[in-house]
Amino acid sequence: MKKIKVLLFCGVIALMLASCSTKQRAISQLESFSTELRDHSRYYDVQDWEKAGKKFVDITKNVKKHEMDFTPEEKARIGRLEGECAGYMARGAKENITDRLNGFINELKGILQGVTDAFGGW
Repeated sequence: MKKIKVLLFCGVIALMLASCSTKQRAISQLESFSTELRDHSRYYDVQDWEKAGKKFVDITKNVKKHEMDFTPEEKARIGRLEGECAGYMARGAKENITDRLNGFINELKGILQGVTDAFGGW
């Protein structure tokens, strides 16, 4: 009977440690992603942003699975990291739109120049 209690106790401890490891892994993934965006997002193209968006959704789903296990301090840290990620993503979207508009404006200038050149010869 004593062996069963010891085994049961060891099993509970193992589950608690595994749960702690998993919730810490979720926070680490979010922190790593935030750092990745901070350091590399300025070089992202549309495909990179699509991958980043999917990755952010996957990471936040993983974090939400452990929501009840987090301390208030961990929840604050998670909120800060999610905010950083959202900020980097918003900045990237703005820059991407600006780049596209600049490309369109340059193309439009080229079209107007071509029309002007075509009619200039008449």
